[in-house]
Amino acid sequence: MSNQVQVPIPVNEPVRSYAPGTAERRSLKAALADMSGQQIDIPVIVGGQEIRTGHTARAVMPHKHGHLLATWHKAGPAEVNQAIEAAEQAHREWASWPWEDRAAVLLKAAELLATSWRGTVNGATMLCQSKTAHQAEIDAVCELVDFYRFNAHYAERLYEDQPLSVGGAWNRLDYRPLEGFVYAVTPFNFTSIAGNLPTSPALMGNTVLWKPASSTVYSGYFLMKLLMEAGLPPGVINFLPGDAGTISGVVLPHRDLAGIHFTGSTGVFQSMWRAVGENIGRYRSYPRLVGETGGKDFIIAHASADRAALVTAIIRGGFEYQGQKCSAVSRVYVADTTWREIRDEVVNLTTGLPMGDPADFRNFMGAVIDRSAFASISGYLEEARRSPDAEIVAGGETDDRTGYFIRPTLIRAHRPDFRTMCEEIFGPVVTVYVYPEREWERTLELVDRTSPYALTGAVFATDRRALREANHALRFAAGNYYINDKPTGAV
Repeated sequence: MSNQVQVPIPVNEPVRSYAPGTAERRSLKAALADMSGQQIDIPVIVGGQEIRTGHTARAVMPHKHGHLLATWHKAGPAEVNQAIEAAEQAHREWASWPWEDRAAVLLKAAELLATSWRGTVNGATMLCQSKTAHQAEIDAVCELVDFYRFNAHYAERLYEDQPLSVGGAWNRLDYRPLEGFVYAVTPFNFTSIAGNLPTSPALMGNTVLWKPASSTVYSGYFLMKLLMEAGLPPGVINFLPGDAGTISGVVLPHRDLAGIHFTGSTGVFQSMWRAVGENIGRYRSYPRLVGETGGKDFIIAHASADRAALVTAIIRGGFEYQGQKCSAVSRVYVADTTWREIRDEVVNLTTGLPMGDPADFRNFMGAVIDRSAFASISGYLEEARRSPDAEIVAGGETDDRTGYFIRPTLIRAHRPDFRTMCEEIFGPVVTVYVYPEREWERTLELVDRTSPYALTGAVFATDRRALREANHALRFAAGNYYINDKPTGAV
């Protein structure tokens, strides 16, 4: 019997257009109508069993916050401990499965998501995260299908890497799962990340406690049901919606915590890392911590920048999904000669972006995720209005009567250290600093030192010498670094 299985070579899932008159558009609209017409009850899921604790919260549409989508049950300390026990029981068998059998579960989930579950997961993402059809499609379906298929492929490559055997002896590398459970904490802004953080450690034989973001328990629940239909055994992933402090308060000091897989705010991840350090003597092993946190993502445009490409990057990179991508551009440095040429176009495009209910496919934007985000972003806008060091040149209006709507906003900062140039806002706010063309090198240094974040960034230039200078100066300024493309990349 062969000891190696080759999974299908993965290719990127094609993005559907949902153009007027297409069958895919009709199907998605039907899913939206059906799902928005129901109010479901979402349980905690531990060891494959549904638990209704009676301690509940509401899932609403950000763009219609009076519309109830679901009531969801909060896990308490008892359910968290039950989930740890279920994960440990499942670990014995799951870790013994051949890796290709574990991969088959994810490949099955990918196939279901690309076909019969596509409308449901897209619809859930549009309703509870206020994403447009296109933003939901590239995230909740295409990106997540790619995660499942490519992760299986990468697992195959990892497992086939074995040391050389010589001299009459076999050398073998055993890729063991971690000893204990993994704690996956997922964000509100990407359904694909919510689906990937628990499943990638599970693929490698680990068992997982999954805490979804409270604002997106609704879409997370459908992902959990998808995985169960794909054949995920009970207890491998345990679905624990609830208050972060309550769940982490049980998980972080637990002796069997073996890993944390996190995407979210910098402050939260730092607090989790601190808690692990404080409890380091308790653990059976040293927990692995993998996290991705905030960003103050930049565009810097040289005087030679292609004007049309730059304008597109500012608009799409800054305002798609209401600027709530950790990769979204939020600070832009533009040469004065370039700004004079593009200012009116950027302002007019920003002002004209259609915003509203994502079920209206004509809209480019929906609402921000919740009342807390609305209040935080509004505070930054108010400061920009009052300050002599900045001016709002487009947008700035807010309205939370029906939904948490904030118009796409363009701020001109007169100082490069103005607050909205430095702090993560996580909303549809782009701040522009116009620098003298002759100060290109100085501005590169400014980009690098202005913010502690270094997630994504982009440089726009057609002058190759300028590009070389930027590549050198900004080498450590961004993890994902783009040349003549928006810092959000394909997603």
